[in-house]
Amino acid sequence: MVRVIQEVEPTCFEQMVGNSKWDNAMDEKMAALDANAIWELVALPKDKKAIGCKWVYKVKHNADGSVNRYKTRLVAKSYAQTYGIDYEETYSPIAKMTTIRAVIVIVAAKGWSLHQMDVKNVFLHGDLQEEVYMEQPPSYVDQTHPNLVCRLKKALYSLKQALRAWSNKIGEYLVTSGFQTSNADFSLYVKKTDHGIVVIVIYVDDLIITGNNDVDIFDLKKLLKQKFEMKDLGELRYFLSIEGIQSPKGIWLLQRQYALNKLSEYGMTGYKPISIPLEQNVKLSANEGDLVDDTIMYRRIVGRLIYMTITRPDLSYAVGVVSQFM
Repeated sequence: MVRVIQEVEPTCFEQMVGNSKWDNAMDEKMAALDANAIWELVALPKDKKAIGCKWVYKVKHNADGSVNRYKTRLVAKSYAQTYGIDYEETYSPIAKMTTIRAVIVIVAAKGWSLHQMDVKNVFLHGDLQEEVYMEQPPSYVDQTHPNLVCRLKKALYSLKQALRAWSNKIGEYLVTSGFQTSNADFSLYVKKTDHGIVVIVIYVDDLIITGNNDVDIFDLKKLLKQKFEMKDLGELRYFLSIEGIQSPKGIWLLQRQYALNKLSEYGMTGYKPISIPLEQNVKLSANEGDLVDDTIMYRRIVGRLIYMTITRPDLSYAVGVVSQFM
């Protein structure tokens, strides 16, 4: 039975004070930061400024809606960064959903196996080229040196250049390992082997791996684990809130738990379903009717619905109509 999640995620540090689940998650994150030597405590130079940081909390779920783990991130307040001083170019490729769907179609047609890996502390692998100073994390200030700041040696979540630093790192490693980047999508890598080909698609810290030979897939997983701290999730089952069910007849993609979670989030679990997503011949106008009370909420809901069309193309027309009034 699919369950609707009622777990409340803290929105700020003050909300989770004294909660052992989140305290343990923060301790685990700080241990990872220390192990990776992300920063060093230094005196702030006179010509520099230190940006702030904060804790962000996320409940990770399994495909059936059960709680997988409590995850925390220490994120930098990147809005305080200054272009040309503590960051330069920020653009970085992310796998297109079209690419992911195309790969899954090929896998289903050819009967290949489809695997998934997750990079632990993904941005911590990226090396920084700029000087970036940050305040010490809330609740983890060094009591012997409270006035010192953190000089970042590696990328941290939310830094403007963090994603680019990670993409460059793993991209360079894959190319030196014999992979070629696709001209259609720079997050798609292909390698020809003695047995055929092996394919990897990268979406930030989520990796999809496939190919026509399981030995090549195993070798690639081993190679990645040696270089980066990764978790092997086995066959693809839950990716970007999309559930994948593999069978001899093909691969089914569903977002049922994602939809249930959003219905619960917006207080609509008691609503009755209808057979069509929009009334026939409905006409909407920006100049008629009552104004929406919360425009930010409206945009957020439409954004969720747009993401739902990945597996529910029957919603596309209705979502397209309401998207005209964003």
